[in-house]
Amino acid sequence: MQLFHRITAACAAVATTLLGLVACDQQRINALEEGLSTEADVRKAFGEPETIWPEPGGARIFEYPRQPMGHQNYMITIGPDGVMTALRQVVAPHVFEQIKPGMTQEQVRRMLGKPAQRMTYNLKQETDWDWNWIDPPNQEMEFTVTFGASGTVKHTASRFKRPQGDR
Repeated sequence: MQLFHRITAACAAVATTLLGLVACDQQRINALEEGLSTEADVRKAFGEPETIWPEPGGARIFEYPRQPMGHQNYMITIGPDGVMTALRQVVAPHVFEQIKPGMTQEQVRRMLGKPAQRMTYNLKQETDWDWNWIDPPNQEMEFTVTFGASGTVKHTASRFKRPQGDR
């Protein structure tokens, strides 16, 4: 029975942490305003970006992944003048639709951010990248991009999320 209580307590702690991340992100987002917030404001709210993607004309996109524990990834565009021009949550069906066969891994990463996990299947010569996302009403989902031996997209799929032990 003691093991059951430890497991229950651990699950509760994880759930609390996840809810805290969602609440913190929403507070961070609410503190920023497109066209007014500066790069310094973004860094103060979100911290250092995991990746900074250069854009034509001097703009930069700051990547803030929330995978594997979360269900979002944020891309924040900083214009050449140092002002935030866009804040997007990119792990979403309207972005998934833009992933097409032949795209490179870098193109996919720039669109969706860091995946929750990567798995390579040597015999099939394929690599799957998975992102966790929520399909209303609160159904946990997994979006997968399969890359072939050439490193380009072969196909994509979305499915209900399986428990970790069921892979």
